Amino acid sequence: MLWNTLLLALRAIRRNLLRSFLTILGIVIGIAAVITLVTLGKGATRSVSDQIASMGTNQLMVVPGQRFGPGSQGAPNFKSADVEAIRNQIYSAQGVAPVVSTTKTAVHQAKNWSTMINGTHNDYFQVGNWELAAGRTFSEAEERSGKAVCVIGETVREKLFGRQSPIGSEIRIKGFACDVIGLLKSKGQAGMGHDQDDSVVMPLRTVQRRLTGSQDINRIMVSVRDGASIDAAKEQLNSLLRELRKIGKGEEEDFRVMDTRQLAETLTGTTRVLTMLLAAVAAVSLLVGGIGIMNIMLVSVTERTREIGIRLAIGALGREVLLQFLIEAVVLSSLGGVIGIALATGASIGLSSVMGVPYLFDSSIHIISFLFSAAIGVIFGYFPARRAARLDPIDALRYE
Repeated sequence: MLWNTLLLALRAIRRNLLRSFLTILGIVIGIAAVITLVTLGKGATRSVSDQIASMGTNQLMVVPGQRFGPGSQGAPNFKSADVEAIRNQIYSAQGVAPVVSTTKTAVHQAKNWSTMINGTHNDYFQVGNWELAAGRTFSEAEERSGKAVCVIGETVREKLFGRQSPIGSEIRIKGFACDVIGLLKSKGQAGMGHDQDDSVVMPLRTVQRRLTGSQDINRIMVSVRDGASIDAAKEQLNSLLRELRKIGKGEEEDFRVMDTRQLAETLTGTTRVLTMLLAAVAAVSLLVGGIGIMNIMLVSVTERTREIGIRLAIGALGREVLLQFLIEAVVLSSLGGVIGIALATGASIGLSSVMGVPYLFDSSIHIISFLFSAAIGVIFGYFPARRAARLDPIDALRYE
């Protein structure tokens, strides 16, 4: 009986192919949108995690104030004495790199590019997990004297030198010439869309003397030795900085120590929330699709009233008529789910490539989406099917 009912439902759908397709269009769009957004969201989350991992998995970052950005401007910056104290007293610290950052325009011949200038020590390359593609890092004499030398990122090389090797060339920054001695390997985008390769690294004293005009240090980067506890190092760093900055017991800290794990959790948590929000918005179209199925099934019941009356008159049971229309609704919605899944797969692969995020196939979201589409057929198809099953055979046969 079930097989015959299924055949009748498929035959009814085939009689009105265009109407059936338009009916399931809402389901197709809803399923495709939900799967695509969730897949892209997972890819974006993975991309953010990978980008933060490229910064170093055992890294601590110390910044003035209780948060990044403008909110930290009221807190005093760090001094070189703070860096030396951390280097000498935090025994689990493998590398300590003070960083002074400012944005300036770099010029080479007729080309110019606004970029981030980072003044630091050689530890910066180890702490930040940077590798050289060509050239070398700073010598001790260059760091002590504040010589005008620099190591540039891949984006700066591309903007100023094109395909040429920058090693041995000069760039001009705020009126002074700087010798390019090294080129960093590309890392790509970091969290929140920041381009890690768009930077010029100089000795700390060079930036302080020629660009900022002060001895202040914007942030301190610390790498923890392998096998050492990051949490323990973080507590020691907090205690030392409270002592150095003369913060009394019970007083609020005017600095913040963050590790890359916290940063990863914060950013990936944000992308997950945004993904779920967008998916929920897209799922509204599934409700619209379900209403469309109910509407067309009610029309179908009205059009086939005489057919229903004949079936009931020759002995068909009400539950058989209900099952026929219910299966028809489920087949429509399930077909929409299958088309939506196929469309979402193609869209996810294409958009992942365009957005530069990995494509992560998740079978669970595909299965859940298909089952949800079938459930929509049951929910929104039940009322029209129940109405068909309750028709009076005599009234149905008289219907014109």
